[in-house]
Amino acid sequence: MKKIVILGSTGSIGTNTLDIVDRFPGEFQIVGLTAGANDEKLEEQIRRYKPTVVALSNASAAAKLRDRCRDLSTEILSGTDGVAEVAQVPDAELVISAIVGGAGLVPTLAAIRSGKHVALANKEPMVMAGKLMQEEARKHGVRIFPVDSEHSAIFQSLEGHRREDVRRLILTASGGPLWDFSREQLQGVKPERALQHPNWKMGAKITIDSATLMNKGLEVVEARWLFDIAASRIDVLIHRESIIHSLVEYEDRSIIAQLGLPDMRTPISYAMRYPERMPLDLPSLDLAAIGKLTFFTPDHDRFPCLNLGYEALRIGGTMPAALNAANEVAVEAYLQEGIRFTDIAEVIRSTMEAHTPREIESIDDALEADRWAREKAEALVHALAR
Repeated sequence: MKKIVILGSTGSIGTNTLDIVDRFPGEFQIVGLTAGANDEKLEEQIRRYKPTVVALSNASAAAKLRDRCRDLSTEILSGTDGVAEVAQVPDAELVISAIVGGAGLVPTLAAIRSGKHVALANKEPMVMAGKLMQEEARKHGVRIFPVDSEHSAIFQSLEGHRREDVRRLILTASGGPLWDFSREQLQGVKPERALQHPNWKMGAKITIDSATLMNKGLEVVEARWLFDIAASRIDVLIHRESIIHSLVEYEDRSIIAQLGLPDMRTPISYAMRYPERMPLDLPSLDLAAIGKLTFFTPDHDRFPCLNLGYEALRIGGTMPAALNAANEVAVEAYLQEGIRFTDIAEVIRSTMEAHTPREIESIDDALEADRWAREKAEALVHALAR
């Protein structure tokens, strides 16, 4: 029985992971769970899965949870240190890292340093400190398995092939819910419309990232470090149907792709039982019913965030961490209707222009860049809101 920890167990990836655990009784044991502030949902999970230890990053939510769970033996921790401690549960074999945003960096790195294999569902740790993450993984003899559908597709398309034969990686993008909007329409689009993704059911932050194409900008940075390939050999292609999840082109110009319906349980399960596959009770892909698959070149003028991701990667050092932090601040401000949709890219661009990058030699370098960029982006948001 494989013992696992889920960082971010109350979110979409976390609940899909627990669905897989339920479907395969006796194969997995939950030994640790973490969440942000959703103490009620975490309590349900504690009572069902009986983990050894859990943590809520929100201290007041953790206090309420302790009061309600006095009849249970599960240890309840709080704060960033508590979440990181859960990531290092001694008998855990695999840590599913699904905390949204930069908050996932510290616990994910803690899991790697404690000798845990990591199934990485959040882009931000690799964006903020990808080189450091891979160095620590090699040092501690662990693997980082991609869970993002695009990176899992690349991972699967690389299996059985020589890495030196790879010519380029092609990340596919749905284009999000606003792909057909004009620049004028994008300026006035409200959050409720931007959250209507046509293919995937995701959290608010990642859905807005899909709408701006920043999710592809972040994925380009992540792919560079996950697969040790230069940014110049990573392309992005709009594929509205979200059936081809990504592709790998080889030197002989043959292309290997991974296809499937848009359901996150497929890449999650592959990471959980790698190298074996799990017999999931999901619909089969019916290409005849779909009829056709379409592809487009990204529109960089209407969706500038993709280029900002490439630019941050080109500059290197702490710039990707600054990009990520500014994006998180801008997206949250947009969701609160403090800025316009098109202001998201401007906040990120201005933050990057003001940032002086430095090499990342330790996690503190990435965290300091994150802190600085958040302050700068918040000031820019405040100015725009006025």
